[in-house]
Amino acid sequence: MKKLHSILLVATLLLGQGLWAQTKWYNPLDGDTPNIQGRAWNKEIGKSFNRFPNRAQSTLRPAVWELSTNSAGLYIEFYTNAPSITVKYLCSGGRTLPNLTTIAVSGLDMYSTDCDGITNWCACPAAYTFGSQATDTISFRYRGFAYHNTHQRGNKYRLFLPLYNTVTHMEIGVPTDSYFKFAPITIERPILVYGTSIAQGASASRPAMAWTNILQRRFDMPVINLGFSGNALMDPAVYDLISEVDARMFILDCMPNMSQIHDSIVSRTLAGVKKIRSKSKAPILLVENDGYMYGKTNASIENECNITNIEIKKAYNQLIADSVKDIYYLTKEEIGLTPDSQVDGWHASDIGMQLYADAYTKKIEQILHYHPMPLFAPVTQRREPDTYEWAERHNAVISRNRTANPEIVMIGNSITHYWAGEPTYTPRQWGLQAWKKLFGKRKVTNMGFGWDRIENVFWRIYHGELDDCHPKHICMNIGTNNLQCNTNEEIVEGILGLAQLIRERQPQAKLHIIKIYPRRDQEGRVAQLNELLATRLPHDNMIDITDATAKLLLPDGSGKIDESLFRDGLHPNEKGYSRIIEVLRPLFK
Repeated sequence: MKKLHSILLVATLLLGQGLWAQTKWYNPLDGDTPNIQGRAWNKEIGKSFNRFPNRAQSTLRPAVWELSTNSAGLYIEFYTNAPSITVKYLCSGGRTLPNLTTIAVSGLDMYSTDCDGITNWCACPAAYTFGSQATDTISFRYRGFAYHNTHQRGNKYRLFLPLYNTVTHMEIGVPTDSYFKFAPITIERPILVYGTSIAQGASASRPAMAWTNILQRRFDMPVINLGFSGNALMDPAVYDLISEVDARMFILDCMPNMSQIHDSIVSRTLAGVKKIRSKSKAPILLVENDGYMYGKTNASIENECNITNIEIKKAYNQLIADSVKDIYYLTKEEIGLTPDSQVDGWHASDIGMQLYADAYTKKIEQILHYHPMPLFAPVTQRREPDTYEWAERHNAVISRNRTANPEIVMIGNSITHYWAGEPTYTPRQWGLQAWKKLFGKRKVTNMGFGWDRIENVFWRIYHGELDDCHPKHICMNIGTNNLQCNTNEEIVEGILGLAQLIRERQPQAKLHIIKIYPRRDQEGRVAQLNELLATRLPHDNMIDITDATAKLLLPDGSGKIDESLFRDGLHPNEKGYSRIIEVLRPLFK
């Protein structure tokens, strides 16, 4: 029996070595720019998993600096078609804390997004090891992945890092024959959160359940977590650093740490807001103490909460009286914690984290004017990465509109994307001469994305593609890729919803809705849809509708497309684009 056990042990070890040997490892810190999402100063921070750059150490209190080396809120995004993913890493701190799970303190959390933008949680039950010593390698092994995409390049994965430990080294491993690529670092403006241990993640059961990470997942926006356990004291040095960040919105949630210095809340809040306002016009949300759920049985602790909230409200009222713009307020009652929402009377359980996230969601939607249509919930897509990477083009469009301030913006799908223009996609410029003829030397941004649907355009606009520019004209041609999954009525509702959003974001621009172009074997349905769209157009002198259908059909009255104008029955060729510009040219005079 002993001999049998020995043979099995050796076989197991050899098998394990074989599996590791067949794995290719990728380090997110390799390369000129670290592949770390969810932090500012990413390139400056360099080859570490810290949240502040090294220069901050000399200005911060030691406790704040030490906590800033924890990886709360950081995540890594990558693409792979691997059937299994293994992550191995080292942490310098202890594996657990009294009021948090080991997974929350030192573990990982991962989500997978398919080609249509549908996201699901990935678990690895009993397939993770933490070791017994702080120097031991931690590993998480995810298995059994299957893919159902329009391509063979797998899904996008988002890997959330530990909330309360300092990662010193990490590698992601996939089978050697699997595709793997780190996703581009987003250049969207983030939501920045400055807060306490609750913001850092205490006491979520796992990293993605921290309320900042819940918000990140809900809005699919970058969220910077500057939560520092027990040390959110509104330090001037922290505000100096925060003011460097070009954020979409700032959240100041420090009251649970301010009870011992409550007499300085007003002065520190005013100074912090002044510092931020010296560099940014972004909205600032002040947040009350969430409350201690055992306060009804402990009068002194209830008083601590009330005192801090009285003071932060004074600061808010002073800012309003001083006519400081875009200052908002979140109350304890709006957060709405319950006795079941805290672990130890201070820190939020998963229930508490959800309540926090729900309260913040309502405020963020109000402040950022984020009101998506339920039918077309904003999502990303990655339907043809063999041709282009959708996220890379998203960054390119944001960058161009920030720097070029185009006169004309063209929103659409592959028919627009593969026409011509900037951001340039050199492999496919199927109507280059027509583009030059139409626009000449005008500044134009091509916001067409191959395979885009209505819901993808919603995502792109909500995520900054129309920010930082003031075009005179916006053309939109979208909906043909929704024919396979939506009714005519739904598609029209989606187009009109996009029109309303564009008018809100760019009220000075004339919006030209271009009817869906006819396509092979669906000419009749497209004609009916376009007719319905025309009847539903809102009465707005800044919106008009343009129809190129007649230019693309046979002249015999059959209602069929002229195949000589198309590459494949859907995408126009150079001759087809030349017909389209006959209709578009008068729009820009």
